Order: sequence, then C-alpha cells, then structure tokens
Amino acid sequence: MGKIVAIGGGEIKDLETLAIDREIIKLTGKKHPRALFIPTASNDAEGYWKTFQEIYGKKLGCKPYVLYLVREHPSRETIRQKIFSADLIYVGGGNTVKMLKIWKRHGVDKLLKRAQEEGTILSGLSAGAVCWFRYGTSDFRRNAKNPRAPLSRISGLDFVHASVSPHHIREKDRTPALKKMMKMTPGVAFAIDDNAALEIVDDGYRAISSKPGSKVHLVYYSRGKLHYEILPQTKEFFPLEDILRKN
Repeated sequence: MGKIVAIGGGEIKDLETLAIDREIIKLTGKKHPRALFIPTASNDAEGYWKTFQEIYGKKLGCKPYVLYLVREHPSRETIRQKIFSADLIYVGGGNTVKMLKIWKRHGVDKLLKRAQEEGTILSGLSAGAVCWFRYGTSDFRRNAKNPRAPLSRISGLDFVHASVSPHHIREKDRTPALKKMMKMTPGVAFAIDDNAALEIVDDGYRAISSKPGSKVHLVYYSRGKLHYEILPQTKEFFPLEDILRKN
C-alpha cells in the first residue's frame, strides 16, 4: 500500500494542519526531505505555491519544489524527473475532476503509482486527499451560477480501495451526501474532518488530527444497516484489511 496521508481540509497558511504536516515529513525519515508540491487542482495558483514554500520550506525545513501542469507545459521527462526526485509529494486542494483529467493526459497518474511503490510519501488536502482513493465526494459541479449543486461521486486513482469524503466538520451537506452515496457504493468510506487525516503506512492505518475535535469516521453499510463509526486516534496502527472488508 505504501505511505499515504489524506487530509480532510484546513488552512495550511494558518498552521491549522501543522501537526499533520510534521507527521508527513517524519514518514520520510529525513531531516530535510525533498518536497514536491502539485497544485493542479487550484489551476497552479501561485499563492498556494508560495504558502507551501513558506510552511514546508522555511518553517519545516524541507527542500520544496513545484510541478506546474496548467501554467506551464513540461515535457514527460521533466515530469518524471520531478516526481522521482521527491521524498514526499503533496497535492493541493481544488477541482479534483479537472486535476485528474490533466494528470492522465500527462501520464502523471502512472508515475505517481510507481513513485508510491518505490517508497515516496503521497499526501494532500481535500482534492489532494480524494485523488488517492477509489471513489470520493466532490463539489466540482458547483459554480457561481449553481452554488448549491449536489455533491457527486467521482472516481480517483484507486491506490486505496475505499471511498473518501473531506471537510466533514465544516460542510454540513457532506455527511448526508456520503451516506446516500454509500448505499450504492461497495466497500467502506472514510469521512475526514478538516484538520484531521487518515494515515496509511503499508498495511496499517490510523486517524490523526492537528486540532481537538477533528475526527475521521468509518462509514459503510452492512446487511442494509448504516454504520458511522469514529476511528480512535492512537499512536498504534491497525490492520487496514480488517476495515476494507467490513461489509
């Protein structure tokens, strides 16, 4: 399974996810790891990259660099070199559907899978969390003309054979939308609050957070009954396979 840290949300610039960010860096086993930031989901927002440089670079001691795929048109070889040079990869939030289309056009999805298999830490927030899973909830249909469009189920990269939904402590429509989705979706889902994360290390998992009250829930149907369970936050890792086959 490799190492994946999926963050439900939070403001990195306000240090809301700092404890989680430190855990991501710790997983590399290096004091000054090379940290690749991929901001495709935000249309390569320059301010987002500057924030990542400030937090992961100046504050946390990483060697940050960026992969632009919207504002620049790098060669396949440049993309490959950037991905395989990273100790950790952090994917920013934004439009998950658009991001995945761009990634697949450039072969980024396949390169990320190889990087994961070779030990690179994969991480990210919101869209950068959803992308690693088989399915996720997304608000990509919402815009200025239709701000209340319902959440949609989208397909991710399926590195983790489960569903995921971010922002559960902040966006009140997330929980009912996820419950509805899981009636028609096999397997289990993780409902992740802002300032909380699901950390997967090889065959184990645990819930972590950077703010009191932020949680990760396990959501699934079994024999027609909905289960919505809080995952305990401990130093211990639990077998991932035990929950992936719950229903």
